[in-house]
Amino acid sequence: MGVDIGGLVAIILFYLVILIIGIWAAWKNRSNPSHGELLRNEVIMIGRRDIGLVLGIFTMTATWVGGAYINGTAEAVYTIGLGFIWTQAPVGYAVSLIIGGLFFAKTMRSRRYVTMLDPFQETYGGKIGSLMFIPAVMGELFWTAAVLTALGSSLSVIFEINVHLAIVISTVVAVFYTLIGGLYSVAYTDMAQLFCIFVGLYISLPFAALHPAVTNIAITFTKYVYREPWFGSISPESAWIWVDNYFLMTLGGIPWQAYFQRVLSASTASRAQLISFVAAFSTLILAIPSVIIGAIGASTDWNRTSYGLPNPMDRNETQMILPIILRYLCPNYIAFFGLGAVSAAVMSSADSSILSASSMFTRNIYHGVLRRKATDNELVWIMRVAIILFGSLAAAMTWMSTSVYGLWYLSSDLIFVLLFPQLVSVLHIKGTNAYGCITSYFFGLFLRVGGGEPYLRIHPFICYAGCHLENTFPSGPIYIQAFPFKTISMFVSLMTNVLVSYLTKFLFDRGMFPQKLDILKGFVSQPKKEKTNKIASQTNGNTDAVEQIPSDKEDMDPLNTTSQNKEPVVKSVSSPVISNTDDVHMP
Repeated sequence: MGVDIGGLVAIILFYLVILIIGIWAAWKNRSNPSHGELLRNEVIMIGRRDIGLVLGIFTMTATWVGGAYINGTAEAVYTIGLGFIWTQAPVGYAVSLIIGGLFFAKTMRSRRYVTMLDPFQETYGGKIGSLMFIPAVMGELFWTAAVLTALGSSLSVIFEINVHLAIVISTVVAVFYTLIGGLYSVAYTDMAQLFCIFVGLYISLPFAALHPAVTNIAITFTKYVYREPWFGSISPESAWIWVDNYFLMTLGGIPWQAYFQRVLSASTASRAQLISFVAAFSTLILAIPSVIIGAIGASTDWNRTSYGLPNPMDRNETQMILPIILRYLCPNYIAFFGLGAVSAAVMSSADSSILSASSMFTRNIYHGVLRRKATDNELVWIMRVAIILFGSLAAAMTWMSTSVYGLWYLSSDLIFVLLFPQLVSVLHIKGTNAYGCITSYFFGLFLRVGGGEPYLRIHPFICYAGCHLENTFPSGPIYIQAFPFKTISMFVSLMTNVLVSYLTKFLFDRGMFPQKLDILKGFVSQPKKEKTNKIASQTNGNTDAVEQIPSDKEDMDPLNTTSQNKEPVVKSVSSPVISNTDDVHMP
C-alpha cells in the first residue's frame, strides 16, 4: 500500500484547523492589553488567572488524555503478560487528579504562585529550589516524547509515511501556536482536540468490534481463544511490582507543571479544585475506547485480516496496536476519524508539556537564578526560545524508546521519587529546610538509580529483595526488581527530609553546631520585625503591583528567601505580597 493521499489531506486540514484556533486565541488574548497584576511573561504561562470552569475542565482533561494515554492503554491491554489488570495508568492518573484537587490545588492557587517550583525557591532559596527543575523538566520531556511517538506510530501504520517526519511536522505545529499564544492558544485548542478525541475514538468502536475476524471480547476476557485472556493476571512474584506501579501513577501524577499550570490559571482556588475533580472523571471516560480497542486486538484472528500473520505481538508491534486496528479492522474513512483522535490527543498534551517546561526554565532558572534583574520583555523572548528548544528536544527523544507505555512510566518515575516528597514537605510539613531538602533529594536519587531501569538498559547496582535476571526484553537479558523500590525510595526520601531538617535545626538552635557551619544560611539570626499589614507600592510604575517593604537587598527578590520552611507568604514577581502571614490561607 502506498501513501494515502486522501488521508494525508484530511490530516493536513485537521492541522490547519488547530492552527487557526490557536492563532485566533492568540489574537483574542492580544486584543485585551490589560495584564492585571501579572507581567506579560506570566500571562504567557498562566493567562490572567481567568480560565473559567468549562475551559478549565477541557484543557485539564485534554492535557492528560494524550497520545501516550490512548495508545499506551490499548497497548497494555493487548500485550501478553500485561492485560487489563496491568493497565494502571487511567485509574492511577484519575486518582492523582482527585488527590491533587483535595490536598494541593487549593493551597497552590491561594498563594498565587506562577509555577510549581515557586514554593521551593520561596522556601529554600533560588539555587537550591532550582534542583527540582531537573526531575520536573525531564518528566515533561519524557511525556512529550511519549505522545509524539504515539502519533508517529499511528501515521506510519495508517498512511505509511516516515515516522520521524510525522513527529517533526506535529512538533512544529504544536510549537508554532504555543509560541504565538501561550496558555490561551493551548487551552482553546485543547477544547477542539478533546472533541476530536471523543468523537474519533467512539465512532471507531462499532466498526472494529463487529469485524468478522473479531470474537466477542466478553468471551476472550477470561477464556483462551487465539491467545491468553486479555484480562491478564498478577502472579505472587509480581504483586509488589503492581503495587509499586500503582503508587507511581497515583502520587507521581501530582507534581507536574502541566497540571499546576491549569490550577494556577483558574479564576479561584475552589474552581481549581472542581476542575481537578471533573477532569478525573473525564479521563476515565476517555480511557474506555482504548481499553476496548486493546481487547479487540486480543480477540482478533489476524489471519482473517489483510494484516495477516504473524500477529502484532509476534512482530513486536504492540505499541502500534491502536492504529493497526483502525487501519485493518475499520473502513478508511473511519480510520481517518480515529487517527484524528490520536493526532488531537498528541497535540493537546505536547503543547502543554512544552509550555510547562519553558515556563519553569524562564521563571525559575533564568530569572530565579541566572538573571534576577531581567526585564519583562527579556523574559518574554527567553520564553519563546525555550519553547522552540524544548519542543526540539522532545522530538529528538523519540528516537530513544521502543515502547510508548515504557516511556510513559519513565515520565512519572523521577517525578514520583524525587519531586513528590519534596512538594509534600514544602507545602504541608513545617520546619523542613535546605539541608533536609538536599540530603533527601540525592539520597532518593541514589536509591532510585541504584535499582536500575530496564527500558534504558541501566543495570542495577542495588539488588533489592527479589531482584532477578529476565530474558523477555528484545535487547537482551537484564535484571528486574520485584520489590516496590520506587515507593520505598520516595518514602525514605520524605522521611530523610523531615529528620535531617529537624536534626540540623536542633543542632544549630542548641549551639552544638557553630553558626559558621551554616553554609546554606538557613539559621542565621535575623532581627525580629514587628508584624504589620502595611503594603508598599513598587516603584516600577505598576500601580497594580505591590510588595512588602524589604529589610535588605536580598529580600527584594521573591524567589530568594531563607532556607527554612516557615509560614509561607504569597509571592509573585508582580503580584501582592501579604506581610502579615496570619492572613494567608494555610493547609
